[in-house]
Amino acid sequence: MSEEQGGAQTSPSPVEDILRGELPPIPPERRIFVNRNLRMSAIEMIGFDMDYTLAAYRSPEFEQLCLDKTIDKLITKKAYTPRIGQIRFDPSIVQRGLAVDRLNGNILKMDRYNHVWRAFHGREPVPHERIVELYRSRVINFYGRQFAWLDTLFSLPEVSFFTDLVEAQKTGALRLGRQYQRIFEDVRECIDEAHRDDSIKAVVKADPGRHIVKDPALAHTLHRFRSGGKKLFILTNSLWDYTNAVMGYLLNDAMAEYPSWMQYFDIVAVGASKPGFFTGAQPFYEVEPDGPRAGELKPLSPQGAGFVRGRVYHGGNLVDFERLASCGGDRVLYIGDHIYGDILRSKKSSLWRTAMIIPELEAEIACTGRLATELGTLNVAESRRNDLEVRFNQIKIALGALDGALKHADEGEAPELRERHHKLRHALENLKKEHKEVTEQARTLETTIECGYSEHWGSLFREKNETTKFGTQVEDYACLYTSRVSNFAAYSPLYYFLSPRLLLPHEIHV
Repeated sequence: MSEEQGGAQTSPSPVEDILRGELPPIPPERRIFVNRNLRMSAIEMIGFDMDYTLAAYRSPEFEQLCLDKTIDKLITKKAYTPRIGQIRFDPSIVQRGLAVDRLNGNILKMDRYNHVWRAFHGREPVPHERIVELYRSRVINFYGRQFAWLDTLFSLPEVSFFTDLVEAQKTGALRLGRQYQRIFEDVRECIDEAHRDDSIKAVVKADPGRHIVKDPALAHTLHRFRSGGKKLFILTNSLWDYTNAVMGYLLNDAMAEYPSWMQYFDIVAVGASKPGFFTGAQPFYEVEPDGPRAGELKPLSPQGAGFVRGRVYHGGNLVDFERLASCGGDRVLYIGDHIYGDILRSKKSSLWRTAMIIPELEAEIACTGRLATELGTLNVAESRRNDLEVRFNQIKIALGALDGALKHADEGEAPELRERHHKLRHALENLKKEHKEVTEQARTLETTIECGYSEHWGSLFREKNETTKFGTQVEDYACLYTSRVSNFAAYSPLYYFLSPRLLLPHEIHV
């Protein structure tokens, strides 16, 4: 019976799609990218951070909420002028992976070698000469107290706000009467307190849908992991009341098989204090999940008997976790968003495999697609410029040899040598002209490409031909990286993630 005759049209099953070879390819922005080979068949447990991993926050609504609560504290506790309340979060002036120079009030972008390529003071770019003077003329410890790193998405509102405070003080729009370092420390102290004292979280708990994006594929992804024989756990720094509110919003009744979000997970550990969890010795406690004593902590009972499904745990450390879970090492895959707290520290302190969630990746890939023509043309221009420079140097060497030969040439040889000298000079001038044209073309393309990603900062992962500091950390410490947890649903729970063969510079030319 046709659809027009009133019958329901049945869709082919996924199995039939696969057998016919008609399964659509995974879109680039939803793929999982591999830095280090990983066999999912060897993974027994998969753990998740919550904030910005399982729970994605709406931007700019959440950042503005963080900013509003920070401004309230700056006004009431630090005696800042109420006029700072006019400042709004601006995502265009911040990016993960940057560093703040607290002393000079500058925001810096660096490559993998800590080479500062660009900097902003307020909303104005720092001149190249000043960058050289401040950051390239001597060895600098970028991990000292003078500098702060933007290694988490939670840092974006504080740095956006700091940037505008620097701009306002520089232009005289606001007279804050404080040095840049003091301003930054005040902002960080107040935003940390707003996160810690429930000022921000109380608003999110009251209306999660306003600040959290619900991924409709998340529940299916977790179910798919469990169906593939994986045990799942949550390991989050958030406390129980907030974790319960957020995870309940995301997963309660999302699938009939799991009426409560707790049923997706074999272990729920809150208040983990990462990155200290991976290096410290904080004990585990059990949390009273509901009733009049909800949130109270009590010692594990019986002590050391192992985690119990359906209970909630607080604190803890890596050694005790692996013992109580009866699983550890490279049989664990941990998925998080924080390059330091989740990925770098777990990789340095344990054998856990790692996957990093980078929400910005979807926009980054889309931008790369839009700029594909410009990127291809730039590659050709840079290759041509390199060839011209090689030829340029060869001719200069040949001219030097001819100059020497002319000094000692007899009358019979001199005319021929002068003719060759003249032709090489002419060729050299043509090369200089072409080199200048190609260089100008490359610079124009570079500017177009960088502004395509971000008017202020360019690509999250690249700066010119180098990988950024952030991109290098992802490359070094994340076995896998992708834009969201639900991207795993397109892959088998037993999939073998194989890293691409990377060519070294000499191999590219060969």
